[in-house]
Amino acid sequence: MKNVPIVILDFGSQYTQLIARRMREEKVYCEIVPFNESAENIRAKNPKGLIFSGGPASVYAKDAYKIDDEIYNLGLPILGICYGMQLIAHHFGGEVAAANRHEYGKSSVRYEGDCPIFKNTQNDSIYWMSHADRVETLPEGFVCVATSDNSPNAAVANYEKNIYALQFHPEVTHSVEGAKVLKNFAKEICGCETTWNMGSFAKEQIAKIRDITGDKKVLCAVSGGVDSSVVAALLHEAIGERLIPIFVDTGLLRANEREQVENMFKVSLKIPLISVDASEIYLSRLKGVTDPEQKRKIIGHTFIEVFEKEAKKYDDIAFLAQGTLYPDVIESVSVKGPSKTIKSHHNVGGLPEYMKFKLIEPLRELFKDEVRALGVELGIPRDMVMRHPFPGPGLAIRIMGEVNQEDLELLRAADVVMQEELRAGGYYDKTWQSFTVLLNVKSVGVMGDNRTYDNTVCIRIVGSTDGMTATFAHLPHELLERMSTRIINEVNGINRVVYDISNKPPATIEWE
Repeated sequence: MKNVPIVILDFGSQYTQLIARRMREEKVYCEIVPFNESAENIRAKNPKGLIFSGGPASVYAKDAYKIDDEIYNLGLPILGICYGMQLIAHHFGGEVAAANRHEYGKSSVRYEGDCPIFKNTQNDSIYWMSHADRVETLPEGFVCVATSDNSPNAAVANYEKNIYALQFHPEVTHSVEGAKVLKNFAKEICGCETTWNMGSFAKEQIAKIRDITGDKKVLCAVSGGVDSSVVAALLHEAIGERLIPIFVDTGLLRANEREQVENMFKVSLKIPLISVDASEIYLSRLKGVTDPEQKRKIIGHTFIEVFEKEAKKYDDIAFLAQGTLYPDVIESVSVKGPSKTIKSHHNVGGLPEYMKFKLIEPLRELFKDEVRALGVELGIPRDMVMRHPFPGPGLAIRIMGEVNQEDLELLRAADVVMQEELRAGGYYDKTWQSFTVLLNVKSVGVMGDNRTYDNTVCIRIVGSTDGMTATFAHLPHELLERMSTRIINEVNGINRVVYDISNKPPATIEWE
């Protein structure tokens, strides 16, 4: 087993993966394990430090998450965040209690003393708080190193045991000096080297893929998006002609998507691509279905069925590769710990037991921007690498209610206009994701001298770095007006356009 400089124990925080992301930004490799991982397994990874994540529970709750106490005897530096801090304090005899006033949001944190965790950071800076409990009385050997208005022990340390704990979340972008705090823990306290990058990741994954697959073939699910394209390029580099890349036309793609994908693989990647037209079966199974989760599951099951059928045409296929990413995993269910389920993803959760090939997900531990960097490392053209994300279920989750051919064509036409104006205005590369949603809500309008009663589409454009959080794009009103005017004038059946100004959280990026 290779060395893992930082091991993160997941106690259920929605921010756990962000801790890993911040560490990687500092070129420090890390892995996330469940909160109940044994000390023996952690020792085998030969880490230089441990981080306890936040979590939704209270340390006094009946079902509170506890760790193997032997972990404290490994002699490793430990950083506890929020629940992790409270767990440490409780373990060593301190008092944790419900705060008189909950603390959610930005808070000014003031340092006391000269603690290495705050090296080269600005005092009295803003950090993100999200807690109901707090540490009231410190355990023996611990000292307070920072306070906030509502947290007398906003950060504590035990220098003898090399344990540090924070009530705030340094991993979120709202914490101004948070990245530096995590960097200080990794480099100054744990002595980690900054050697991890996409080049080393690619080499490790290529070697791993060759070792796992042996002389067997791998069926690769290709959508034409960044994730599956990078997976295909990585697999082709690793196993060459033993890669069987399959592109399924689900009938739920954007305008001209199939032609673009086929050309991209043939010309840019030089990878033979097999196209399968399954649009009829997808649309027939989605007929009459309006529930978002049911739509996703139907698409997921059909996806597996189509690939299984295609696999039977080839000998020695033992594996199926997919472009599953970290945000997919955490929003479906945390496979590393007890994080809350937000929504299911069609490419998360493994394969049915009856299937004869195993799953390979080489990007499962990466965020979107890391995948883009890996794509560049593998020589994929920039215009392909920088494409906006497109969900596996396609346009089915951008049509509210039942999916049918007429609505798909309507949505495609509106989306083409919006994308053209976004690119012409210079905002495509400045935003993370952009699309239109057919609301299946009709309203009265006037076109010429006639009354209309037609559809409404919503434009959704967001900025983000990893898809875990997102802010609606603050586009010029003139650009939005051009989008609206063109869609209404050029797409028959639409007479109203609205703009989604919701952030994630509380909303998700996609509507379904």
